[in-house]
Amino acid sequence: MKIITVFTAIAIVGCGAAVAAAAPAAPSATPVKHASLRVCNKQADAKKLTGPARAQFVKDCRGGKSP
Repeated sequence: MKIITVFTAIAIVGCGAAVAAAAPAAPSATPVKHASLRVCNKQADAKKLTGPARAQFVKDCRGGKSP
């Protein structure tokens, strides 16, 4: 009976230690995504941009540069 109690106690402590030792999720190595193409196009529509000016605006918007 003592052996069962000892093994049970060891199992409980072991499981608790394994859960506590689990490392938190590491941040991903991928860079933060900037505005999507859809969002940038909506902003370009709101500014009524066309042609090369629109293309440059969308490119800058997607790149995270201040429009």
